[in-house]
Order: sequence, then structure tokens, then C-alpha cells
Amino acid sequence: MKQDWYQSAVGYEIYPRSFCDSNGDGIGDIKGIISKLAYLKDLGIDFIWITPMYASPNVDNGYDISDYYAINPEYGTLEDVKDLIQQAHEMGIKVLFDLVVNHTSDQHPWFRDAKSSKTSPYRDFYHWKKGKDNRPPNDWIGFSGLSTWTYDALTDEYYFHLFDQKQPDLNWKNPKLRQAIYDMIRFWLELGIDGFRIDAISHIQKADWDVKLQDSKGDGAYQPFMNVSGIEAYLSDMKAIYEEYDALTVGEASGVSSQEAPKWTGRNGYMTMLFEWEHNYRFETGKGDVVKFIEILDRWQVDMQEQRWLGLYLENHDLPRIIDTFGDGSDSSAKAFAVAYFCLRGTPFIYQGQEIGMTNGDFKTLEEFNEPKMKRRYESYRQLLADKEAFERAKAWSKDNARTPMQWDASCYAGFSTVKPWLRVNSQYREKNIALAQKDEQSVFYLYKNLINLRHHSQAIAVGNYQRILVGHEAVFVYQRQSQTESCLILVNLTAEKVSISMPKVIRDKNWRLVLSSEKEGLKLKKSLSLPAYFYAVYQI
Repeated sequence: MKQDWYQSAVGYEIYPRSFCDSNGDGIGDIKGIISKLAYLKDLGIDFIWITPMYASPNVDNGYDISDYYAINPEYGTLEDVKDLIQQAHEMGIKVLFDLVVNHTSDQHPWFRDAKSSKTSPYRDFYHWKKGKDNRPPNDWIGFSGLSTWTYDALTDEYYFHLFDQKQPDLNWKNPKLRQAIYDMIRFWLELGIDGFRIDAISHIQKADWDVKLQDSKGDGAYQPFMNVSGIEAYLSDMKAIYEEYDALTVGEASGVSSQEAPKWTGRNGYMTMLFEWEHNYRFETGKGDVVKFIEILDRWQVDMQEQRWLGLYLENHDLPRIIDTFGDGSDSSAKAFAVAYFCLRGTPFIYQGQEIGMTNGDFKTLEEFNEPKMKRRYESYRQLLADKEAFERAKAWSKDNARTPMQWDASCYAGFSTVKPWLRVNSQYREKNIALAQKDEQSVFYLYKNLINLRHHSQAIAVGNYQRILVGHEAVFVYQRQSQTESCLILVNLTAEKVSISMPKVIRDKNWRLVLSSEKEGLKLKKSLSLPAYFYAVYQI
């Protein structure tokens, strides 16, 4: 079977605002990314995904785009982008951009024109509808927890938005809108980027407006705009363009189940791979559920066997850090979770700072946060909890935890900038930074280097089948990856406690060779095993 390059590759997500500031304005930028390409090459990654750098009012930190063809001046220029692509390619690093086509900013010329008159040629680029008895057209609730409709007094109609009211949704049923989007996709591929991470793509098709919400909680409330029938035609159109350029595509497909996902990905799917959201399940406190984490990852692995493909990740710009959410904040937990996901079937992504075990931001006051939802979340918790507890609960869910500036060294502002950054630097930076990690061969950084090397050279890890091994403890993740020529066994204790397991005879009788382990001598695979807290081991035949 032919192996595609991305099956043994590793991606790296860059949140440019927090990666590296090259010009001393407190905001990361394109030249800052260029200055760190050598570091990324040394880490061993194969491609980078950069979150939006397009022109934007930054209501949603770049995911509200006001011009698809322009670069936000705070990041640099189009010439800087060309320089980034060229230098990355010279180092053998591919470049992916974010493709945000479910919505635009309300400052986009299309929407500003559409809002000016019902006869605007761009009116039908968006969704407009008359209200009912001074109420929105229907009872749909968006991802903000509020109505999906905002009233426009000038034209006496409501416009539709799944996210913030300043992010109106595009009307994909309009062929002129679709053509404008397809032209834009080609523009960036012609410029030389190697593909896209495709934002919120499962939401571009909406159900009929008269569909009622099935229930008031959970994903049922979002069914009218998640993977709705008819979306296939749009996905097929885009796939044809991607194939013209041999582009790598990673879809953010929330609402697409593990049973539905196989038709979305792989050689016969709409995109190369997709990100699922299920394994991020957390309790109300914000702490992750490790047992469900394992169960959900296992189900997705089973359902996506054969020619289908996943983008694997622990962290991204929208989630608090895994080391605190599912682990105990220690490097030991960072390492255990790294091994647990990195050896699964799919292409792993590392989010900036994850490779040194960066933890959640240590914000002290509400004013230190940038995330718009934070204040609203805090006020909601205050209805039930004391002020201090409400603050801690709201903080535990904030996206800003993952967006604190990258910790490069122990100098002022963690080497990210020479001036006070746009978001508070985590005070741990003096003890935890890239410079220190590179000097310590026992660091999280070197484990990631070893895992990347393993994925590059192991056929079992790159393309092998997946099979979970049950060992009698639901928070211990054991699985086997097997190709025609090689087998790997991955064993991880994802708890902060010593646990006992029972290893099946069919596994322990094999002549395994230890490749990686948290214990210097590893563990002999006998019937009864006692695993230290956050123990991990990778064996190979």
C-alpha cells in the first residue's frame, strides 16, 4: 500500500500573536516566526499550521476576517508571508494557513455593503430574514449561548451568526459567494502555501429555518447547523481545488461523529484529515475526564481504520493546557500524555509550548484576560459561587490559558518580546523555557524529539493498524500498532497514582525491545505489573 508523506509527518501549530515578537510592539509577527524556523527544524517537525493572520478587527483574535487577501499590519505584510513560505520550504518545512469560510467579520466589505440595502449585490452573501412579532426568525442558539440572530434596524431584518454577532455567517447556497471563496482559496495556494486547516467547516450548511431545536442542552441544540445534508456538494467543490495543488487539508469538523467521519477523510474523502473534539470532555470544574479521554480516542481509532485519517492533538489555541486540565501540572504528566496520543494512528500536531510542558496562565485578576467570553463566564458563575471560586472556575475554562506568550528563555518577558506583551507572560517562564529544555536531555522537549524521530522511522507508528489492549485499569492506556513488518506496544499510566494492571499472555510472550520509557530500565512485561504515576513505555518488535 502506498504511504503518503503526511502519515509519518508531524505538524506544529503556531498562534502568531503569542509566538515571537520581532519588532518590539508586544505582539508576535511573521518575522518572529521566520526567526524561529531553525528551532522548528531542530525539533523535527514537518509542517506548520499558522492561525489567521488576515486583516481583522480582532473581535475573535483573527477568526473575524475583514479582508481575505490582506495581512493584518500588526503581523507584517504579504511580502513577509512570501519570505516565510520561501524560507520554510528551503528548510523542508511545509506551511498551512487557516481557512475561515463559515463567516467573516462584520467589517468585511461584503457585509458592510450587504447591510446598506436590501438591494445590495452582496445581500445574499449572508443570511437575512424577517423576524416574527418583534422576535428572531427562530429559536436557534449559537456557540455564544445567545440567539443566532441579530436585528438590523436599517433594513428591518435579522442576520444570522453562529459565533459573535460581529461574525455574520456566509450563505453557501449562493453560487456567487462560493465562487468568491474558491477564487480566494486558489490565490493562497498559488502564492505557495501547502494547504489549510479548515475552520468550522461542518457548519457551512444550515437546516431550513423552521426546524425546531430538538432539546435545550448538548449538541442537540446545534444540530440545525452541524453536518447538515447538502454540505457534501460544497465539500466536493473545495476538494477538487485542493487536488489541483496537492494541498494538505485538515478539517475542524465538530458535530461529525466517529461513525460519520470516515467519509470525510482519506484518499476518497473531502479532506486529508480532520480534528475531532470529543476527547476534550471535561467536568464542570474544568478538569478533564481521563477515562473518557481514553474511551473516546479508542473509539475514533477503531472507527477510522483502513484508509481514513485523523489529525491528533492534545492542545490548541482554543483549549486550556492539557498538563493542567487532564494532568497534575507536572512534566511527568506532560510526558505521559505526549506518548499516549503521539503514537496513535493519524498525524500528530504539537501546539506551541506543549513541547516544554507549558501550563495554564497564572492570571490574578479579571482585567488580565483578553478573551471576550471570560467576563460573561465569570458573571454566570457568580450567580452560584463565591467571587473567588467563580473566578477560579471561569479561569479554568479560558482560552487565554493556551495563548500566553511563548517561553523562549529566562530573560525579561520570556524572550518573547522586549516590551510588555499583549497578554500576561506566565511567571513560570524562568524555570520552564526553550533554552533550559534544550540543555536537559530528560526534558519534555527531548521526549518530543524522540517521539518525532520514532514516527519518522517506524512503519508501525506511521501506518500500522491500531488495537487497544485491556489491562484491568480504565485510566491506563495500552495499545498496539502493527504493520506488515513491525509491531509497537504503547503503555501509559495517565494517573498521578501507582496502579496495578494485568498484562495479557498474548502480549507478554512476545520478544519486545524497549524504545522509550519514563523508567531508566523500563518494565519487564509480566502478568502482574505495578506502574508508577504517569509511567510510559514504548516497545518494539
